Amino acid sequence: MVTNDATILRIKHDVLYEVAKAAWEGKLEEDKEDIPYRMIPGPQAQFRCCIYKEREIIRQRVRLAMGKCPSERDTANVVQVINAACEECPIASYVVTDNCRKCMGKACQNSCHFGAITIGEQRAHIDPNKCKECGMCANACPYNAIAHLERPCKKACPVDAITYDEYGICVIDEKKCIQCGMCIHSCPFGAIGSKTFIVDVINLIRAGKKVVAMIAPAVEGQFGADITMASWRTALKKVGFADMVEVALGGDMTAAAEAEEWAEAYKEGKKMTTSCCPAFVNMIKQHFPMLLDNMSTTVSPMCGVSRMIKAQDPEAVTVFIGPCIAKKSETMDLNIQGNADYAITLGEIRAMMRAKGVELEPEENTLQNGSVFGKRFGNGGGVTAAVLQCLKEQGENTDINVMKCNGAAECKKALLLLKVGKLPADFVEGMACVGGCVGGPSKHKTEQEAKKARDTLIGQADGREVHENLSQYAMDSFSMHRH
Repeated sequence: MVTNDATILRIKHDVLYEVAKAAWEGKLEEDKEDIPYRMIPGPQAQFRCCIYKEREIIRQRVRLAMGKCPSERDTANVVQVINAACEECPIASYVVTDNCRKCMGKACQNSCHFGAITIGEQRAHIDPNKCKECGMCANACPYNAIAHLERPCKKACPVDAITYDEYGICVIDEKKCIQCGMCIHSCPFGAIGSKTFIVDVINLIRAGKKVVAMIAPAVEGQFGADITMASWRTALKKVGFADMVEVALGGDMTAAAEAEEWAEAYKEGKKMTTSCCPAFVNMIKQHFPMLLDNMSTTVSPMCGVSRMIKAQDPEAVTVFIGPCIAKKSETMDLNIQGNADYAITLGEIRAMMRAKGVELEPEENTLQNGSVFGKRFGNGGGVTAAVLQCLKEQGENTDINVMKCNGAAECKKALLLLKVGKLPADFVEGMACVGGCVGGPSKHKTEQEAKKARDTLIGQADGREVHENLSQYAMDSFSMHRH
């Protein structure tokens, strides 16, 4: 049956809501097996071949919502394949279309060095078991009769981490996966998802722990110009969070620390990359480990704010909220001391709010933790702008060449150039999502849709310089570096 993004999103959010509701009521363990039957009552299937497959998909989604792998095979990767939902899309990348005239020249067959092409009665045929997907036949065909087909998940992956098993089911190579989440929303069957930590957060709130929310700069404007950071703080306190801090403040902290690194590296003639985007950091660690020495040692804004909160209260539990999937993997990196304990997406926090009957309501834009530069940290080029502002304040040289990478493909290209010593820039700003964090996979609106509201809200900030937002207590209490 036909499905679409709206249907997939509705199912995903309904599962999150059901899990969050049961968790708030303290009945999740006894209720989790009933959720698939409540959501898929039957007797008619709604989206798949039968209600049994639909219920199994819901069951696997419930496990993801509980922070577990969809199947019993447990792995550390945040991004997971929901096996029951994978529809075994065709594996063959090159197929012959009706344009084929079975011409006498046999250009396709002559160009193939692997004997994969035969000429049938009606058209040429490509044997997928022999095809090496080199594309020579498609380039040679004078009628453009050979089409290059690629699974949406595989096409979306910037690091070739997706393959298939012998049954055609999608498999994620966890040694390659950078946890960017681009594959999640590319699959038209909703067969890829990410682990969530909403149950852990709910249980901590219910247990009376001091749980502090940290809202990403990219959230501002996602819900209109009348939903301010003050709106978020009010709503989150109603949910049960002890307080809320803007991660824009962490952007100011990161910019100040990174500016010092940039200035020192520039004087030494050393090229350096940023380190605030976790998917970009994962790309360096897993695909370009020889460049780790070129990566900034400054922690992300999320980690900076978490360290500040924990310096004030070591018992506090910190929870990052934003449109990023890779942040979940960052919180699981045990080598980063004082980092956020959990990261949840906008869809996940909204499910928690819905289950508690809490709505975001318009409120005056009175809460401003970060500077304008910190608030734009989540934009493409925002990190560079903030660091250059800090360098300017410190009296350092700002006439430097920065390559601002907009998306994972550009990040990969920049790292390849740096690896072979051909990078023309002095510094690389790496943002794995197109548009920066505001283009994250779990955004509520597209960057273009949210831009007007976002610019309005940020324009109301007082424009204080970066350093004026950093309390001396915070700067003296902890380091902004990874080690």
